[in-house]
Amino acid sequence: MTETAAESAPEDTPPSAADATFWADVDRHVMRYGTPFTPRVITSASGSYVHTADGRRILDFTSGQMSAILGHSHPRIVATVRHQAATLDHLFSGMLSPPVVDLCRRIAASLPAPLEKTMLLTTGAEANEAAIRLAKLVTGKHEVVSFTRSWHGMTQAAAGATYSAGRKGYGPAAPGNFALPAPDAYRPDFTAPDGGLDWRRQLDHAFGLIDAQSTGSLAACIVEPILSSGGVIDLPPGYLGALKEKCEQRGMLLILDEAQTGLCRTGTWYAFERDGVVPDLLTLSKTLGAGLPLAAVVTSAAIEEEAHDRGFLFLTTHVSDPLVAAVGNTVLDVLTEDGMDRRATDLGARLRAGLLGLRERHQAVGDVRGRGLLQGIELVVNRVSKQGSDEMGALVTRRCLELGLHMNIVQLPGAAGIFRIAPPLTSTVPEIERGLEILDRAIGEVTPPFLQD
Repeated sequence: MTETAAESAPEDTPPSAADATFWADVDRHVMRYGTPFTPRVITSASGSYVHTADGRRILDFTSGQMSAILGHSHPRIVATVRHQAATLDHLFSGMLSPPVVDLCRRIAASLPAPLEKTMLLTTGAEANEAAIRLAKLVTGKHEVVSFTRSWHGMTQAAAGATYSAGRKGYGPAAPGNFALPAPDAYRPDFTAPDGGLDWRRQLDHAFGLIDAQSTGSLAACIVEPILSSGGVIDLPPGYLGALKEKCEQRGMLLILDEAQTGLCRTGTWYAFERDGVVPDLLTLSKTLGAGLPLAAVVTSAAIEEEAHDRGFLFLTTHVSDPLVAAVGNTVLDVLTEDGMDRRATDLGARLRAGLLGLRERHQAVGDVRGRGLLQGIELVVNRVSKQGSDEMGALVTRRCLELGLHMNIVQLPGAAGIFRIAPPLTSTVPEIERGLEILDRAIGEVTPPFLQD
């Protein structure tokens, strides 16, 4: 891809008067909610790019909030929104419409048995909240297990199962939440004779601790097949199967949170397909709406029946809304007709090869991991100690933005330079190559002074 003048323009030019007013209004009126605001005024977006007020195009390697799997302003999504908003947008929560029923039927058709009953909601946190509530009601128990580096949302039960951030300062979480160590192969805590992660021993040890702390009321385990906010940690092959066995032995339900991994992102329709493990409950969100607020909880008819008989209640203003359900149907149309699972596999292989090339060229790239078009790289100042640097990671992020690439860095204690790379599934080969070129340049310019012998 040819670098345009707008993409190569220097980023330290003084802001315009309009921009200055914009940021003054931000300082005065916009509440901060935990992530630094990107210092650009975004006015529009299309395809793989977002556009700024000063005329720059920025390649979006995060798909918005890891959600816009069909890129920004996909013409079929735009057409669906226009038609559905003019026809049927919102209903009383007890009313059902064809787009809702169609989407529930089609989600079931895309999944293995016995997953066949779906509730449509708005956000990942809301879907996880509903799934945990279902599990507690059906099992009659209340304790929940999740990974130490998990992110499941900011509502009560979802936040209680989130350990990567946001726990300090809010008082006690709900009782009965237990942390399961994330199986991080790059930083193994239990090692096999070859030095690799001995995840089976780690899992056995972890559940020994959980059993010792449990009051005998283990209800559910909620995990992501790839921990995204936790540092793009891909569960080792076989791990999900062993985890399902641990759950079944204790009468727990397994909830898989596929907010970021579901619907072709990893090269298969669902990330759990690789392991041949079917969860008791599945949650979908980000990718299902391709950037619009749509989420789903999917479970078996038996679990749904038991929950209903026990009086399950999860009534929200936007449950079963027809507008976003219509969008979800269009998302499934495009994914199916354009073979997006195969496309994610092919583009993901090209992206991964490029990232492995960066690791060969730059000592600061310690690890490359992920699947399909959800990849991660971890920057370190020393490959032996694996020490990260907040400053180095922030500067690489800033330099990428200056060069026309938006990247997302995960800030974790002891690992402060992990990039989540999740381009739209509609990305082109030149766009993938352009992003790699910018990342290569940014790492090469920024990291050398930080490297330690």
